[in-house]
Amino acid sequence: MNVATTVSVVPHWPAPSHVRALITERSASQPEDPYNGFNLGNHVGDNPGRVVAHRLSLVQQLRLVGQPRWLTQVHGARVCELDGPGEEPVADGSFTTRRDIACAVLSADCAPVFLSDLLGSFVGLLHAGWRGVIAGVIEQGIARAPAKPQDIIAWVGPSISQCAYEVGNEVREQFLAVDPVDQKYFARKGDRYMADLPGLVLARLRRCEIAFAAASDCCTYSDSGRWFSHRRQGRCGRMASLIWLPGAP
Repeated sequence: MNVATTVSVVPHWPAPSHVRALITERSASQPEDPYNGFNLGNHVGDNPGRVVAHRLSLVQQLRLVGQPRWLTQVHGARVCELDGPGEEPVADGSFTTRRDIACAVLSADCAPVFLSDLLGSFVGLLHAGWRGVIAGVIEQGIARAPAKPQDIIAWVGPSISQCAYEVGNEVREQFLAVDPVDQKYFARKGDRYMADLPGLVLARLRRCEIAFAAASDCCTYSDSGRWFSHRRQGRCGRMASLIWLPGAP
């Protein structure tokens, strides 16, 4: 079985050099095939053996000590601390201060949110779709992080952009029920709305008064060769976001 070389995007943020972070790209040669490319999701209907091969290749190419700590993601707000090997926690975020433990989330339009602090004393990742954002995964991630908010930095990875993300009024109303200021992140389109998911995530990060927050300008919907997109294809693979503190040289 041929396994593609990992192609990835790294956060643009003021993290110390010892913090390692990236999101894998799809790198598809046949984008119409929902699983073609570097799929790392084992819950989406792809050939299990191929996913295992991709995950092993990821570990080898990045020289990780072991498999990333994958989560069972449920579009909720639970954020867990990772302190060693174990089963997949049911959570939509994780963080660690330990060396050689890679936090991971899978995505295909939802926003991966990378977390660290100005000293690189911890690393974390959040999985932020609209349900998780409403549930409070951003605020929970900042509250659970082992650093003061004024020292925390965050970067929002590639996700679906406002020009491609159409939602109903019921979604908009749930956001406005939490904070009416979020009205500015919804543009009307007939009886529907175009939602700015990265903007909604950034707004919450900034309300937490952290030291730095920025977002990628890559839209997962708009480039089928580079990214998986659930909104574009429905059944499809997943990219992986990883962040870790490597062990001492």
